[in-house]
Amino acid sequence: MIVVGERINGQFPQVAKAIDARDAKYIQDLAAEQITGGANVLDVNTGPGRDDAQEAIAWLVKTIQDVSDVKLCIDSPGLKTQTAGLAACNREPMMNSTTAEQKRMEKFFPLAKEHNAEIVCLTIDEKGIPNSTEGRTELAMLLLATAMDQGISPEKVFLDPVVLPISAAQDQCPGVCDAVTAFRTLNTPPPKTIVGLSNVSSGAEERSLLNRIYLAMLLGRGLDAAIVDPNDAELMKVVKASEVLLNQKLYAPSFLRA
Repeated sequence: MIVVGERINGQFPQVAKAIDARDAKYIQDLAAEQITGGANVLDVNTGPGRDDAQEAIAWLVKTIQDVSDVKLCIDSPGLKTQTAGLAACNREPMMNSTTAEQKRMEKFFPLAKEHNAEIVCLTIDEKGIPNSTEGRTELAMLLLATAMDQGISPEKVFLDPVVLPISAAQDQCPGVCDAVTAFRTLNTPPPKTIVGLSNVSSGAEERSLLNRIYLAMLLGRGLDAAIVDPNDAELMKVVKASEVLLNQKLYAPSFLRA
């Protein structure tokens, strides 16, 4: 599984303080901790409501790249902030994200093409998030087809069925699992799938437990990537055990230390 580290996000108070103070060491240490924990990609998000978002995202990207060549996922709903982050990347990035709203696809797919970026595509349109697997799959097909029409290879598209909190939308948890299965039928080879995992436990008790069990369920459906906390050691054990049980990695007695 592709592990996208979620911790460099201005929604976390300590990260917001580090961005305000331009505390490079704090950000670099946080990046190193996530990579050591097992992150293949680092999500980079300045957090909401920043007047200096464009400057801040460029600073974050440069600060991380000064100590690591890990792939970065530029996470912003704003076109200008997204553009500033992508421009600062010195290797092919990931974009997080576009929806299936026409006005967003018209802006974000050309930007992904320009920067040869992978792009996360959320199954949300002008009406919101569909309640059914079929509705999510229709939007996934629209996103995939539109990306291909814009000259973006299907291999660079990550379809996101949109995880909702179990505390508010418990009935949607099985539907997201079904959507991951359905998305895999949309192309040959199957398109990649991704989720923002921690959304499922937002507002709930036993957050780490819910995240771990739900991740195992989704991996069993063929999930390719997840935005997670790679410093949750128990969660990362689930990733490693699942890769062995799904015959994606070779079993050895030391598989948890691999």
